[in-house]
Amino acid sequence: MATWDWVVIGTYLVAMIGLSVGLARGQRDETDYYVGGRNLPWWAVGISVVATQSSAISFVSIPAFVALRPGGGLTWLQYELAVPLAMIFVLTVLVPYFRSLELVSVFEFLRMRFGSGTARFLSLIFLGSRGFGTGVGVYATAVVVASMLGWTLAPTILLIGLAAVIYDTLGGIKAVVISDVIQLGLIVVGVVIAVGLAWSMVGGAGEAWAALEPARRGAIDARWGVGDEATAPFWAFLIGGFFLYSSYYGTDQSQVQRLLCTRGPGAAKRALLLNGVARLPLTLLYVGLGVALGAVYQMSPELRAAVPADRLDALVPQFILLYVPVGLKGLILAAVLAAAMSSLDSAINSLSAVTMRDYVAPYWDLDTRAQLRWSKVSTIVWGALVTGAAFAAGGIDKTVIEAINKVGSAFYGPVLATFVLGVVTRRIGGRAMCAGVAAGVGVNLICWLGAFPLHWMWWNLIGFTVASIVAFFVPGGNASALPPSPGWRESWRGGAGTLAALIAVFVLVLGLVLTLG
Repeated sequence: MATWDWVVIGTYLVAMIGLSVGLARGQRDETDYYVGGRNLPWWAVGISVVATQSSAISFVSIPAFVALRPGGGLTWLQYELAVPLAMIFVLTVLVPYFRSLELVSVFEFLRMRFGSGTARFLSLIFLGSRGFGTGVGVYATAVVVASMLGWTLAPTILLIGLAAVIYDTLGGIKAVVISDVIQLGLIVVGVVIAVGLAWSMVGGAGEAWAALEPARRGAIDARWGVGDEATAPFWAFLIGGFFLYSSYYGTDQSQVQRLLCTRGPGAAKRALLLNGVARLPLTLLYVGLGVALGAVYQMSPELRAAVPADRLDALVPQFILLYVPVGLKGLILAAVLAAAMSSLDSAINSLSAVTMRDYVAPYWDLDTRAQLRWSKVSTIVWGALVTGAAFAAGGIDKTVIEAINKVGSAFYGPVLATFVLGVVTRRIGGRAMCAGVAAGVGVNLICWLGAFPLHWMWWNLIGFTVASIVAFFVPGGNASALPPSPGWRESWRGGAGTLAALIAVFVLVLGLVLTLG
């Protein structure tokens, strides 16, 4: 790392902290801190959600999956098939209803619907799974940054965690959203530079494609992922991915909280639509980087020697370290840091929001100033816990992108079942729902720890199904004072353009996958 690289990185970090200091001046209460006064523009919220998906995990692991992962390649594009389908479901059933209830924590809906016991149970699952999952993201970034700086992992993890906690604690959700808009631009620039440099080294995009192993060029793995060792089975990614993304975008506090910052249900829909449309181009950028780096890997003995067989995620950082010129190296490292911050900041803020709204507010009578003060304290505490979790995140899987999705898939299905059943029926009570969630998560953990020949994407469907069936068989439904949710016709009134756009994205992804397959 040369002096100019440090100047670029330092400028980026100082700018983010300066931005958060400016935004902190307008904070008056907990609502400002966690949902931006419910006055943030939909396009900024939508870009923020997209930026979270373009994380350091994606920057590091998708190219490694495409280029090097055994059984990998372009089959990762199958992951995008379920996104527009899940968006249609979430826009119809969940998010507009939650936004109309003026929530801060999505688990407040569960307290209204099922009672405080169910809300605490589900929020504990969120706090544990999201906290550890975010720690995996910090670890993924530290792998990149440490190799470039010549540091060990421990101080690198501390640097990343500290930087995110400072500007998140000061600026709250406004700092999260506005910084994400800036960070996404930096991410795109960094990826484009890396792709262009890799192309120039191998002679162009055509040569990079020709160098890709034939087995990696197909985008369809027609296996089911049941009783086989398929890395990315088509049907598991289509069906299981629908439940994963429906849960992630419709019930995960780190995503829903930003949608609750919009000016109304219609704005929340537009933000989700932007995410559903914009994800594919970003994924194609990461896949293109994987194709380009695969060609460089084949022609470069230095790069092959620098990427250990048990740490395939080292591909991107080692390429940057070996071949990116001074100055540009700092810019790309800043892009990697931006990718990390866009995921870490929203996660920490959402963990703090759930803690305050579901565990502090119901029991402590705090005035407005005390609420804001303790909200920031909670953010600091969660920042420290997530940073600590990063130290335990290594070695979960061959690529970190699979590790983070395994953690989520163990919980997403049962959590989705709770929210969906809470919206569409009043028959099921809180005790029944808790039993269903426990059964669903338990079955998924058995599948994971028992090493059954079942792809982890299926856990999302299994968890949803088991939780729903068990909940229906446990007696004791309850009445609810919640207003009825709008039917799908009401939710989609005037939304023909949105529906058409999401269907078009699905057709585009399916056509791309079938063409490459």
